[in-house]
Amino acid sequence: MSNISINTTQNVRIHYELASIGYRIISFLIDFFIQVGYVLILSMVLDVIFIKLTDNWTRIGVFSLLILPAMFYSLIMHIVFNGQTIGKMILKLRVVRLDGLPVHWSHYGIKWLLRLLDIWTFSGSIGFLAVIFTENRQTVGDRAAGTLLVNVKQRTKIEHTVLEDIQEDYKPTFLQVTLLKDKDIRLIKSSFLAAKSTNNYTTLKKLRMRLEEVLQTNSELYDLEYIDTVLKDYHHFTKDL
Repeated sequence: MSNISINTTQNVRIHYELASIGYRIISFLIDFFIQVGYVLILSMVLDVIFIKLTDNWTRIGVFSLLILPAMFYSLIMHIVFNGQTIGKMILKLRVVRLDGLPVHWSHYGIKWLLRLLDIWTFSGSIGFLAVIFTENRQTVGDRAAGTLLVNVKQRTKIEHTVLEDIQEDYKPTFLQVTLLKDKDIRLIKSSFLAAKSTNNYTTLKKLRMRLEEVLQTNSELYDLEYIDTVLKDYHHFTKDL
């Protein structure tokens, strides 16, 4: 079982299980048979209609127009249903971006165009091998679009990447923390936790000195307590934004 953690724009880290190759194949087959079913039904209906149409160009035009939903099925479904087709809905799969941002229609467009390489070239072997040998189980289209296929049913854990646990009556110490940005706090917190877990006091000292310089503070708190206070103060000022 392979998992990945994605940081969203709301500073929340979501842990997903990556879609397995088996789920990908089953999802594709469900969607494929839906498209085939649509084309068969369309053909039977048009056979009846075409009895009254003798002009071949009119027949070709009508058929070409009505076949478009099947041709653009994957693209339309992903855009309308936020990264899911019927096959993906059944198996609880969804396309998400690796950087945690919302998926734009252009990303689905890139994936759709590269289906020619991933699925229809060499009987899908390129996409199959890409999923097996890439770290995040990405097809060529996924890598180009910066997307992943994940199992939303098996979402294992959601946690804040910036926010700290504080009391309701918490009193902030450093008002200057509002000068920092979310990306700064994420970096500070990850460095802080890493140094704290390994008792790396040199890194803690350097981190504290850098914060003192940026925030223009001169605190008597110990390094560990100082950095922890900065994180909590930032949470206090930004929790309602």
